[in-house]
Amino acid sequence: MAAGLFMLSAFCLLTSLPHFIYGGGGVETFTVEHGFNPNEDELQIIKEQEKKKILCNGNLMDAVKCEVDEGNWGPQIIFFCAQLIAGVGAALYSSLGTAYMDDNVKKSKTPALMSLSFFIRMLGPAFGYALASFSVNTFVSPSLTPTITKSDPRWIGAWWFGWFFLGVILFFFAAILFLFPRQLPRAAERRRLAAIRRNEGKATGGEDINEENLPASFSDMVVTLKRLFCNKIFMMNNCASIFYFFGFTPYWIFTPKYMESQYQQTASDSNLYTGSVAFAFTAIGILSSGFVVSRYKPSARKMAAWNCFVGAITALGYLSYTQIGCAANDNAVVMNENPGSLTSCNSNCHCDYVKYAPVCGEDKHTYISACHAGCTDQIDTGLNTTMKLFTNCSCIPSTDAFSGGTATPGACPVDCKREFHMFLIVMCLLKFLGSTGMATNFLICIRCIDEKDKTISLGISFTITSLFSFIPSPIIFGMIMDSTCILWGKTCTGTGNCWRYDGPSLRYFLNSVTSFSIAIAVIFDILVWHLVKDLVVFDEKDEADEKEKTTEKS
Repeated sequence: MAAGLFMLSAFCLLTSLPHFIYGGGGVETFTVEHGFNPNEDELQIIKEQEKKKILCNGNLMDAVKCEVDEGNWGPQIIFFCAQLIAGVGAALYSSLGTAYMDDNVKKSKTPALMSLSFFIRMLGPAFGYALASFSVNTFVSPSLTPTITKSDPRWIGAWWFGWFFLGVILFFFAAILFLFPRQLPRAAERRRLAAIRRNEGKATGGEDINEENLPASFSDMVVTLKRLFCNKIFMMNNCASIFYFFGFTPYWIFTPKYMESQYQQTASDSNLYTGSVAFAFTAIGILSSGFVVSRYKPSARKMAAWNCFVGAITALGYLSYTQIGCAANDNAVVMNENPGSLTSCNSNCHCDYVKYAPVCGEDKHTYISACHAGCTDQIDTGLNTTMKLFTNCSCIPSTDAFSGGTATPGACPVDCKREFHMFLIVMCLLKFLGSTGMATNFLICIRCIDEKDKTISLGISFTITSLFSFIPSPIIFGMIMDSTCILWGKTCTGTGNCWRYDGPSLRYFLNSVTSFSIAIAVIFDILVWHLVKDLVVFDEKDEADEKEKTTEKS
């Protein structure tokens, strides 16, 4: 476990390494220490250059050009090595750490402990967002005094600081974990009693046969793998996990983008709802289920039945997403949808490489950008110059016959509050119910195999879900999302990122495939329910000892 943490520490430190090798990307020159002190004229020139990137430019020389960066293979190689180390370290820590915790507590306390562990892990992303916010708001070279502000497009935050900080913290915890014994007293006693029971059945001459002290061999590994792959409960449970994770993975990645495209939420609001509201309901579900299972100690069949119920409700919930759409947003008109097919009103604007930045015209239509709307000028309407108004827009009808229309930054607002609130309610319900099945599924997974196979079984489960869920799922769902794209960006080499999706198609395809995947997982859960009727989840000896201690105290 300590080795796994040391590897994760190395991953974080390696990720921050490009900053120390390549520096801050040249922005160090915009500091007091390097004598950079821009005057008002230079700032005005910069503002004019930024304007040209979004406005209609009749002069081809002023239009946005296709820019190709030379790139550098060095950072990419460093990041690849770091990710490789992270994969090995995470696998070691996850499989060995989980088994280590389970070995050293009473089996009746495992659900509560694991639920608490899952909850603490969930705090990681929340801490990560806070650390990321602090890092990007700090200048890339903290020892220097920048003369540019965070609103300046040349600003680069201290992206490396969070990785470096986490690497140091993980190294500290790994050193502490390295001091722990290989076995704590409870685990040692449990293994000793298990060895005695095995010897009573195998040894006739009083010889102590301790399999753990025998040297490991390839043939032993083959026997262990055969034993696990022939375990019907273990395999059915892993098959269910494959389809569950396959369906859940895109929502862990694309939920903010889904909210933006379906309900016209801002990126910041989407991340807020995903990271706070969803987190709260998931945390409540994890903690409550763990303590309920520890308190009432349900049988394996009852826990498997609960998993089936949760899976069925989840499949129906995701299917219901297909009906929770915002018609006003689906029918919102985006003018000049194909950047390569410009109309006569903006045919001379040279908007091919202008990035997607929707504007709302005074005609209440949304346009791809100020350039695509034919806007040739921009004025600041706020005291702090943050409020902009695009003017002389040739594609926007105007009440003034002698000038073009006007537009404001951002898409024209649509009323999707009711649909968005319905989506949030269903999402929170699914997050709560789904998290209640984590403890029960984990218990079935580790109790259906021999005690000595616990660590390798967790490693196999991690490998199986990675190969058949976490790797293919983002690729397949990414292809599904791309198939619903109606507006692509343009780069020097061809097609760029998708700028706008077809709302109904995205909603139906994404949620239907997810619901179908979860429905298949429920079928495997039903098979698990059928097979676990004789599975013992809680240690009867631990329960008897606990009752005996309670009686003695009274």
